[in-house]
Amino acid sequence: MRESRKFKPLNVAVLVVSDTRTEEDDVSGKVLVERLTGAGHSLAEKKIVPDDTYQIRAEVSRWIADRSVDVVLSTGGTGLTGRDGTPEAVTPLFDKTLDGFGEVFRSISYQEISTSTLQSRAVAGVANATFIFCLPGSSGACRTAWDRLIQDQLDFRTRPCNLVELMPRLLET
Repeated sequence: MRESRKFKPLNVAVLVVSDTRTEEDDVSGKVLVERLTGAGHSLAEKKIVPDDTYQIRAEVSRWIADRSVDVVLSTGGTGLTGRDGTPEAVTPLFDKTLDGFGEVFRSISYQEISTSTLQSRAVAGVANATFIFCLPGSSGACRTAWDRLIQDQLDFRTRPCNLVELMPRLLET
């Protein structure tokens, strides 16, 4: 962290993917909102959609097309059940994949949940200069991903490098 650099707040959208959660009982989405706003970022929008590939893709696509949204955090739908389809919905939208995110997330998760981390299909990428992180639906996984990975990469002050400093160059041709 280099304190001489000024923090740059981002606009972050949160997507909760669930067939059963509502605003009243959603925990994971609330964890992400609390963490991102607590870090100084702004909540662009929060939405809950069912585990449906096309509804997931439609919401993420809408946010990718909105130049005011810098980051999309999704939670849910990254498991192995028949209804889990967030990676399939979102990865076709990526211009580039951040392979290291899933690798490091599973490595960190292994320390917390042991071999159960094999069931995680957490992915991240960038599309139309918007960073997208697809996290598992558990609140613990959301805390781990934010606290141990995402928070620092969305902070311009993080050294030696961070995702924020790349943002002005993402649309280069």
